[in-house]
Amino acid sequence: MSEHLGPRVPASDRYDLYRRAIIDSFVKLDPRTLYHNVVMFTVEIGSVITTLLWIQALFGPGEAPASFIGAVSLWLWFTVLFANFAEALAEGRGKAQAEALKKMRQDTSGKKLNADYRLEKGKEPGSSDYTTVSSSKLRKNDVFYVKAGDTIPVDGEVIEGIASVNESAITGESAPVIRESGGDRSAVTGGTTILSDWLIVRVSADPGEGFLDHMISLIEGAKRQRTPNEIALNILLVGLTAIFVVVSATLYAFSAYSVQSVGAGTTVTITVLVALFVCLAPTTIGGLLSAIGIAGMDRLIRRNVITTSGRAIEAAGDVDVLLLDKTGTITLGNRQAVEFIPVDDTRVEELAENAQLASLADETPEGRSIVVLAKERYGLRGRSVGETESGVEMEFIPFTSQTRMSGVDYNGTRIRKGAADAMYAYIESNGGTVTENLKLAVDMISRAGGTPLVVAKNGRALGVIHLKDIVKGGIKERFAQLRKMGIKTVMITGDNKLTAATIAAEAGVDDFLAEATPESKLKLIREYQTGGRMVAMTGDGTNDAPALAQADVAVAMNTGTQPAREAANMVDLDSNPTKLIDIVEIGKQLLMTRGALTTFSIANDIAKYFAIIPVAFASTYPALGALNVLGLHDGILSAVIFNAIIIVILIPLALHGVKYRAMSAEESLRNNILIYGVGGLIAPFIGIKLIDMLLVLLGA
Repeated sequence: MSEHLGPRVPASDRYDLYRRAIIDSFVKLDPRTLYHNVVMFTVEIGSVITTLLWIQALFGPGEAPASFIGAVSLWLWFTVLFANFAEALAEGRGKAQAEALKKMRQDTSGKKLNADYRLEKGKEPGSSDYTTVSSSKLRKNDVFYVKAGDTIPVDGEVIEGIASVNESAITGESAPVIRESGGDRSAVTGGTTILSDWLIVRVSADPGEGFLDHMISLIEGAKRQRTPNEIALNILLVGLTAIFVVVSATLYAFSAYSVQSVGAGTTVTITVLVALFVCLAPTTIGGLLSAIGIAGMDRLIRRNVITTSGRAIEAAGDVDVLLLDKTGTITLGNRQAVEFIPVDDTRVEELAENAQLASLADETPEGRSIVVLAKERYGLRGRSVGETESGVEMEFIPFTSQTRMSGVDYNGTRIRKGAADAMYAYIESNGGTVTENLKLAVDMISRAGGTPLVVAKNGRALGVIHLKDIVKGGIKERFAQLRKMGIKTVMITGDNKLTAATIAAEAGVDDFLAEATPESKLKLIREYQTGGRMVAMTGDGTNDAPALAQADVAVAMNTGTQPAREAANMVDLDSNPTKLIDIVEIGKQLLMTRGALTTFSIANDIAKYFAIIPVAFASTYPALGALNVLGLHDGILSAVIFNAIIIVILIPLALHGVKYRAMSAEESLRNNILIYGVGGLIAPFIGIKLIDMLLVLLGA
């Protein structure tokens, strides 16, 4: 699987990445930018207050020694800068990728077809049929022509032709891909290059609204919106911050009243109260929350998946039902003919010959394998498409989703091959009989996990072709991991129920939908959603668009049709249907990372409460000195320094995410509490004590 989007950021550029992040950290000190992060905005206000108190102490009597106030103020500024650095670093990784993509976005020329041009199937336009224009002049629904060596000027959908396209600049994959009209591989992207043949393309987006433009703005974070869970957590953080502001202000009044009433002790200083507020407010998660969300989107982009918003990634983390296509996802996808099974009085050679004739114009892997099997096993030579042994012209009947069969007509002879139930109806409608031998052969293949294709000649059944599909290696183990996470897997296939049941059992999926239609897919998704389930699915065809629009997480293939890509909220540039499993894992990793750091932050604040309160109010309430069990000499400054440094220490975890492991929600919660909850309680005591010892050692 490719794990990057376009060109990778060279290792030599990492210095520039960190340099830019440091500069952006200072730029983000602008209150007009920082106010979106309420926690860090209040810390910045506290930094300004202590800075003013430090200046006062330098040039006149201060509430505390200038060195103490200055040190506290300095580390409060570091707290804000470290939080800004985490966000800037997360954004910088995406911006580096965006810069590489911007180099691809250039104004190229395009061959715009004239308004009076009439499309003819298989006919390549001539030089008089088009006008060369700038790509910026092409608008939605315009039609242009490209041939080998041309760069595709803008996004579009192929309406005629078939060609090999180099998409390495977009996907990072060097192997060329096929794009053609009339199928599920009709979308092309501006900036890619035609390697062979030609295409006629209809523009799908106006300038500035193309796929590449959307990718760049998305990577840069310009369109990143907070997800519902992120918004809810932010509201909680704002509430906690407001509570601690009120508490800190109230404690000053209590301290002043106590000193006045008792006539002894000193009132707690504003510097100490600001330090107390910063240490008790949820600054750790407040400083890292934005970076976690940006990094989650970046991890998805590095898997060559782009999404409309962070909302879709978060939804992926909550998914508990996966709808997966059988072909190409659970199985290798290219079903191969492995056996001809004649029925009744038919000779196997006769079945093979007629099956081959019915498949001559079938360009699918299955059709080609039928021709090859008849040739290799029964010595039937390859024939020219269009005429029989005696030179009689043939009329081929293409496969359609309505008839579910294909075939050939020649000289009064009608040969058909297709799905068993469709062929049963065809045979009976033509006066033939569906014999028990035919049903037994079909059932035998279906129970073995194969796909039976019934062959009939002039309404009489000749036999069955056995098509076999192979379940991908390791897919059963992945489904077992998903089940352990509480995710139900559902296989979607157009096969009959017997075949679907056999493949489902071999692959280890929890359920299946056989003989699937666009309507049945949509109905299934709605049934799960009505039951409160979150559903994810993949698709690439126009007939998948309704179900993709309904699913909570909808992943369209980049090779797919424009309607499918517009209906989905994610697009996989590699067009790998199994990527859906990785997307769910990335979504869950995002939620796990946010939950883990939130747990650590809250536990951290509780621990700092017990470490700093006895020291902060010992001057007002000397009895509290007995609770200074750590024996801190300068607990206030030590706590402030620890509060800033812990953000830096956790930046790698916020950017790379908590290591994902397949486990149930109960196990995940238990591990979260034990590792990040207990760890968050213990770490401040150790860290603050070590910093205090270092300050004493340095004479500070």
